[in-house]
Amino acid sequence: MKTLLKSLKITLAFCVFFSVFYILILWIFAQVAGPNKGNAEVATLDGKVVGAANVGQMFTKDIYFWGRPSHAGDGYDAASSSGSNKGPTNEEYLSEVEARIDTFLVHHPYLQRKDVPAEMVTASASGLDPDITPASAYVQVKRVAQARGMDEAQVKTLVDNAVQKPLLGLFGTEKVNVLKLNIALEEANK
Repeated sequence: MKTLLKSLKITLAFCVFFSVFYILILWIFAQVAGPNKGNAEVATLDGKVVGAANVGQMFTKDIYFWGRPSHAGDGYDAASSSGSNKGPTNEEYLSEVEARIDTFLVHHPYLQRKDVPAEMVTASASGLDPDITPASAYVQVKRVAQARGMDEAQVKTLVDNAVQKPLLGLFGTEKVNVLKLNIALEEANK
């Protein structure tokens, strides 16, 4: 009985420590060392908040760059973050991907089927990815430039400037934040 009581006290102590103090330590660390003091990075346009830069948003018009498809709720719903959980041999999944490829080619008639980036037709695991690869952004340059009546070189320069390099040149891959790129596009097209 003495051992049981001691075990319960230790369990209670660890529960309090890990549920309160550990979280407090992480919060303090985020305030000191985290980007934006541990808060979401908000993106603004004309002084108005238009979204969180670390959560993807749905862009479907030709005048905008598009992000990866999302299976989270009705699309990019952080409360329903998840993938489709369908494997690469699932018939329903394959038909969804084929439909996305067909739609992508309708909006990008200058591409061939083999040139469609896989990430533009497959949803991510979280369904909230805010970033795409530079290659996926570059294949959209012609469409966006034509839809906005802009010079392709100008739009390509915006993509070049939006490419984020890996952390310390080592960790991660090059990426383009779709929301930030679309904000830069709106500002350049005023």
